[in-house]
Amino acid sequence: MSDNWIRASEISTYLYCRRAWWLKRKQGAQPQNVHELQKGTAYHRQHGRVVVQSIWARRVAYLLLFVTIALFVYQLVIG
Repeated sequence: MSDNWIRASEISTYLYCRRAWWLKRKQGAQPQNVHELQKGTAYHRQHGRVVVQSIWARRVAYLLLFVTIALFVYQLVIG
């Protein structure tokens, strides 16, 4: 990817500490807290999975609610 692209994470780094952004972007310095960054990445990946699962659970719940209401209305009209 081109050096001209600025990612959202870089904006966050810049807003938190301009010097850290400059050191990483222009000087190629690597962070010292690699273990913590890896733990944070793993946490966000797991959280993302939970969010996706909750979205699908909500969709299934809406579908079941719709089917239940449709069956109830069907029983009222036919029965």
